[in-house]
Amino acid sequence: MRTKTLLISFVLLAALVLSACGPAAVASGGGRTLNVTGVGQVFITPDIAYLYIGVHTEQPTAAEAVSANNAQTQQVIDALKNFGVDEKDIHTSSFSIWPIDRYDPATGTNTGEKYYAVDNQVYITARDLTKLGALLDTVVKAGANSINSIQFDLADKTEVMKQARAEAVKNAQAQAEELAGLASVSLVEITNISYADSTPYVYAEYGRGGGGGGIQANVPIEPGQMTITANVSVTYEIK
Repeated sequence: MRTKTLLISFVLLAALVLSACGPAAVASGGGRTLNVTGVGQVFITPDIAYLYIGVHTEQPTAAEAVSANNAQTQQVIDALKNFGVDEKDIHTSSFSIWPIDRYDPATGTNTGEKYYAVDNQVYITARDLTKLGALLDTVVKAGANSINSIQFDLADKTEVMKQARAEAVKNAQAQAEELAGLASVSLVEITNISYADSTPYVYAEYGRGGGGGGIQANVPIEPGQMTITANVSVTYEIK
């Protein structure tokens, strides 16, 4: 039995030695690679805006608060339609109602009475930016008393995204060629490529209105420029 054990051990040891002397195919994997990340950017003027317009009302009872808010919000919606905003570009984004405790102004103590507040927020797509200032004036005069944000965007990003991706690939190629030259290696072929894009909104701040008190002149709103960014990660085989 001891002789058999020694013989088996010798065979296993010989196999391990022979395998170690063979070509290291697994260790070489798929060959040497070079990874680069390319960035492409396109600057363009927005052609569309998204607005959150709100109507806030407060009344002694919930029913009165809702009724007052409904009437005031409808005035805003009617004003939008009369201004030329398409019905499909007007959406109710949120509606909320909540009780508020009433406090004695002299003592600061809770009187035990309540009144009710209602918020109705309308999401609007504005497709003519040349009239955006006039549109804001119109809704404030109609009864909107909060404009929470204005987001500028591009309605169709198809072509500019193509441009950004093309710039990103060119940038990656240039980096790869530069690094390969510095390292004295040659690029063989692309073995992997991945892509991501980034298109943040351009925001404009707009303060709260005066509860429908009106504005004497159009609000100057400038959309500026937005940046369309594409990122590509490229892996090259090198030799």
